[in-house]
Amino acid sequence: MTRLDPSTFQPQHFRWAFADGIASVTLDRPERKNPLTFESYAELRDMFRALVYTPMVKAVIVAGSGGNFCSGGDVHEIIGPLTKKDMTGLLEFTRMTGDLVKAMRGCPQPIVAAIDGICAGAGAIVAMASDIRFATPRAKTAFLFTRVGLAGCDMGACAILPRLIGQGRASELLFTGRFMSAEEGERWGFHNRLVAPEDLMTTAMEMARSLASGPTFAHGITKTQLNTEWAVSLDVAIEMEAQAQAICMQTEDFRRAYEAFAAKQQPKFEGN
Repeated sequence: MTRLDPSTFQPQHFRWAFADGIASVTLDRPERKNPLTFESYAELRDMFRALVYTPMVKAVIVAGSGGNFCSGGDVHEIIGPLTKKDMTGLLEFTRMTGDLVKAMRGCPQPIVAAIDGICAGAGAIVAMASDIRFATPRAKTAFLFTRVGLAGCDMGACAILPRLIGQGRASELLFTGRFMSAEEGERWGFHNRLVAPEDLMTTAMEMARSLASGPTFAHGITKTQLNTEWAVSLDVAIEMEAQAQAICMQTEDFRRAYEAFAAKQQPKFEGN
């Protein structure tokens, strides 16, 4: 079981800040539009896995520095070396990148992506794997894999993207690798909202604060059900939700909400 102390955690490949239950993860190679490397993939994966056992963190913001979100895998530090690997090495890499998405979907904390500028390749996947996405009008998102001779089915894109924007639109983006404009992204449901660049982090933080002050145990249950109900029948989904809701009804937060309602006050949730 891997744990991290959010107050002392010092990652090597991205910036981390923690306050009031909110963790902020910032990809910080602005001179290259914040690309990912073998090491940053792995460190991000390990961090999201550790958040399962870190209840002090109640919400996560993911952003990029310098006016861009993430340009994807670093051409020189990832793409070049991959051309020299054998099948064993290649599969080790593709499974590791997929594990990042599994870790993001598997951590109970809601993840808010703050997207500005370029959001491409693996960067688009990180945005896709988040729970809520805010973007600026200058955000440009592309699943670039076919442009480098790869399939569009990377890191869960063929499973998740159609559920966000529909099969036809996902097919177009994954086949062509073209950039989706911010306006398209909002209209299609990829972006929850477009905001001015100067308001992006404020908007993301407001959402994260709202989530962090809510019933965080119940948020984790909600995220689990959103993930697991993809592949079950309606009857099974309803039974799963009945059991999940019964579990939530045993929490102190459920009692606190009732008592606050009865007293005509706002509930103060504590996540238990």
